[in-house]
Amino acid sequence: MPTKHYPWVALSNTTLGMLLATVNSSIVIISLPAIFRGIHLNPLEPGNVSYLLWVLMGYMLVSAVLVVTLGRLGDMFGRVRMYNAGFAVFTVGTVALGLDPLHGGAGAVWLIAWRVFQGIGGAMLMANSAAILTDAFPADRRGMAMGVNQVAGIAGSFLGLVAGGLLSEVNWRLVFFASAPIGLIGTLWAYRSLVETATRSLRTRIDWIGNATFAVGLTALLAAITYGIQPYGGHDMGWTNPWVLAGVIGGVVVLAVFCYIETRVDEPMFHLDLFKIRAFAAGNAAGLLAAISRGGMQFMLIIWLQGIWLPLHGYDFEDTPLWAGIYLLPLTVGFLVAGPISGHLSDRHGARAFASGGLALSALAFLGLLLIPTDFNYWAFAALIFLNGVGSGLFAAPNTTAIMNAVPAGQRGAASGMRATFMNAGMVLSIGVFFSLMIAGLSNSLPKTLTGGLTSHGVPADVAGQVGRTPPVGTLFAAFLGYNPIQNLLEPFGVLSKLDPHDVATLTGRSYFPHLIADPFHHGLVIVFSMAIAMSLIGALASLLRGRRYVHDDSATGAPEPVKAGKDAT
Repeated sequence: MPTKHYPWVALSNTTLGMLLATVNSSIVIISLPAIFRGIHLNPLEPGNVSYLLWVLMGYMLVSAVLVVTLGRLGDMFGRVRMYNAGFAVFTVGTVALGLDPLHGGAGAVWLIAWRVFQGIGGAMLMANSAAILTDAFPADRRGMAMGVNQVAGIAGSFLGLVAGGLLSEVNWRLVFFASAPIGLIGTLWAYRSLVETATRSLRTRIDWIGNATFAVGLTALLAAITYGIQPYGGHDMGWTNPWVLAGVIGGVVVLAVFCYIETRVDEPMFHLDLFKIRAFAAGNAAGLLAAISRGGMQFMLIIWLQGIWLPLHGYDFEDTPLWAGIYLLPLTVGFLVAGPISGHLSDRHGARAFASGGLALSALAFLGLLLIPTDFNYWAFAALIFLNGVGSGLFAAPNTTAIMNAVPAGQRGAASGMRATFMNAGMVLSIGVFFSLMIAGLSNSLPKTLTGGLTSHGVPADVAGQVGRTPPVGTLFAAFLGYNPIQNLLEPFGVLSKLDPHDVATLTGRSYFPHLIADPFHHGLVIVFSMAIAMSLIGALASLLRGRRYVHDDSATGAPEPVKAGKDAT
């Protein structure tokens, strides 16, 4: 039986689990150059771009696809049991990643396979942690608990950037091995301390058809959107690729079939009736839009720092991944400051004002980022990303608490999984959407700028023309990975050895590429961040439509009613 201190035990362990899961979702972003050097593979060669995408995206994609299924299995067989198993699976995957014995493409496939396996463990942790906390804490203290848990989860995705940069400076295997002791301790602690407090639905049968259609549909959709940013058939992007179109259209159709199936089976994987609860539907809509805007911002800021600002301020390209993580710390600090406070206050005053206000504040920060120059004053930049972090922190905990308060106890695992699906899918979608928007913006101006700049420094016109016609995604990935983009673009043509040494020094120096790309990049940034502003404001509106505070009454029968004023309402 749980003791009076059990809620704090559950909070501390699930917070560790969420932190570990989300740190590892982003830790490879900064450490990718070191990882690929370690397995002796150039990720920017045309045949290797898929390896790059899957090492980067595999973990997030499998997490997005499986969290609803694993949350529902938690409702059926025990949330603590699924959560504990998730810690163990995650730890095994972490150790296997660090032990990669292979090189080249085979080494990349090993990493992709074990990242997917690790992602299954991460999905088990994400799917059940919020449900375990909802079971452990009374309604009037859940906001504080969710604040700590959610801020740890969201902040983990940014702390992973710094951790990846620091560890990869020593050895790329430490990027994975460093998490293994924490995972082992967390696994043993979870098995010894967490207890099942919810009633399990042991007689419920698994909805195999629903699980299969959901997994196939969402995988096809998210994978197709990811591949949409790769060049195809002479185009800068792959949106005309028949496989991409088939994945997007087919994925949507299969997900529609999933929705139809769930309304017909006796024991569905996910009760779509939950979307009739306004607090649940509005909260998830706002969460999806917030995740898309936040995920896209993360990647754009990294490219901005690594490709332009840091080289202009004296940092070598190979050092920029580490320093980009460090210079983004104000964003994490904003989360850490606002999250627990908003969670605590939402216990008293409800979620609507904090969640909506947080997204409006994030939109204001995006606007500020549009107004500062590409070569900005760092303290203005730091203040704006701190403001964005505060806005996201204000939103996260109250929104999650409102979603989990609104559902019946027997559906908390599936509801937590659906909430995590919207968040994780939003992150994957943001990469496809924001990269596509940025590439579209660069395509209008970068080719001419790049061609003219190269010819002015002695590069033959035919070579400069071919480089200028190179799809912008290659240039973005080079900046994203901390490679010297101009050197990376010219090396395959063998012209650097034939140019005047002064021109070579200029072209491959720290300032030439940032000055060259600054105006085209800012043009793309206007498109990307304008989209982020729109999504944040629409999310704030969706959050306002959630209604007054609502806590599901499990002792009542029939349709749930709002709690009465003076008890849990505002």
